[in-house]
Amino acid sequence: MPTYQYACTECGHAFEQVQSFSDDALTTCPECQGRLRKLFNAVGVVFKGSGFYRTDSRGSSTASESASTTKTETKTETKSESKPAATASTSSSSD
Repeated sequence: MPTYQYACTECGHAFEQVQSFSDDALTTCPECQGRLRKLFNAVGVVFKGSGFYRTDSRGSSTASESASTTKTETKTETKSESKPAATASTSSSSD
């Protein structure tokens, strides 16, 4: 169950209260019966790695396209290099 922080707007009394998500928020100060407000703090979450930013999805799709293009070019070069080598070995064999 989450812990919520409250502060009284009239007397300044601050406290924490453990409540269920389905519970209603507290509205009256237990000390002066004044009006309460919830306090919100920065959450200590750090996102590390790729995929958390809007630009990450664009960059990875471009990188995937570039990688597939590079692989295709590499295969083409490998095949063309293999053919002359096979031809050279064939001409050596016939001598």
